Amino acid sequence: MNHLQLNEYQQGALTRLSIETLTPMQEEALMACRKYNDVVLLSPTGTGKTLAYLLPMIEGLQVGKEGVQAMVIVPSRELALQIDSVIKAMALPWKAMSVYGGRAAMDEHRTMKGVNPSIIIGTPGRLNDHLSKGNIDAKNIQLLVVDEFDKCLELGFQGEMQQVIEQLLGVRRRYLTSATDMDEIPQFTGVRTPFKINYLEADGESRVHTYIVHSESKDKLQTLYKLLCTLNGGQSIVFCNHRESVERVGGYLREQKLAHEAYHGGMEQEIRERALYKFRNGSSNVLISTDLAARGLDIPEVQHIIHYHLPGSEDAYIHRTGRTARWTAEGSSYLILHSEEHAPEYLTTTIEDYPLPERVGRPEQPAWTTVYIGRGKKDKINKVDIAGFLYKKGQLTREDVGNIDVHDYYAYVAVRRTKVKQLLSMVANEKIKGLKTKMEIAK
Repeated sequence: MNHLQLNEYQQGALTRLSIETLTPMQEEALMACRKYNDVVLLSPTGTGKTLAYLLPMIEGLQVGKEGVQAMVIVPSRELALQIDSVIKAMALPWKAMSVYGGRAAMDEHRTMKGVNPSIIIGTPGRLNDHLSKGNIDAKNIQLLVVDEFDKCLELGFQGEMQQVIEQLLGVRRRYLTSATDMDEIPQFTGVRTPFKINYLEADGESRVHTYIVHSESKDKLQTLYKLLCTLNGGQSIVFCNHRESVERVGGYLREQKLAHEAYHGGMEQEIRERALYKFRNGSSNVLISTDLAARGLDIPEVQHIIHYHLPGSEDAYIHRTGRTARWTAEGSSYLILHSEEHAPEYLTTTIEDYPLPERVGRPEQPAWTTVYIGRGKKDKINKVDIAGFLYKKGQLTREDVGNIDVHDYYAYVAVRRTKVKQLLSMVANEKIKGLKTKMEIAK
């Protein structure tokens, strides 16, 4: 699989993740973490940093040892859930758990006692909450990871991170990851003379084709609509600088009957999750978002990044554009500029004009539709149950069913758009595992 020597847990994890070879960055990170206690990994968004620190983490965990052995600090709930899902997919002998704000800490503590996790992933505020209450025993924690360290600082978590790290007296190894370089690492991290791995100058930028789209007016809505039509259903993220702008752009596209999802920090968590799920599973080809979607989210295969507003900084541009051309793929970045705007000076890549035709056709409809099912884990319903039900009662084939996402009290499933009417008609009075349930197209 790889020329590096891997133990049985690492080999098994990679097999379950369907990964045959590590990238040079992941190999270098694994070798560095074996040799040095403090490692700083600098690499663009979407290059596999999570695996780069999880593989060495596996080598440092002891089987059968009680209590938390490793902690991962992250800037967002979404990133915590993403890392948690990767660890679960690895099917390791150690349990992991994510903790974050927006749900009751008491419920998390109850779950924690049942799970007995070896790895805790969490946002700084919630980690402090559990540490201060004694819910997390810090004495066995020997490995600390701060993922997206630059983002943690940018969001103002320095004080909370310092408070967390000061309670981790047994930490012997520290891994920091970042998508941007930093002049110095704050003392509170405990990182003194780290080994630095820098992949920020990798060829990611060369795989992103950058274009300027000229807008005749300051109001860019018509220009954006035309651009999306010419991209003809390619997976696109439209970045705006303000929540109000996301809502305004979304309202305009709704008037034009162009399928899309909106995503920003002012939305309820469940609505945000549903928007991301529909974008990921191909039920929507357009996601309109603030910079909240620029990092920390697992969104594969984004073809086009559209800057409706110019990013506020070079870092913001890097993170936005890092959503495309992930791994070895290619992608495109479009800057919509009106006559008084200019491309930022930090853009040193070749920039071409992208002329829009006078008339545009309607873009292709998304290939999938998300169906809501009113039963979930608490009803003892899992993915296999749902898939079997759709095949048998809905007479769908495996090619007609996409991603299935099961929550506690409901589930979402991607169904091929051309088969949705047939499905809903055939299962109207059917039961899943003997339970009546509501099934409808997700709003």
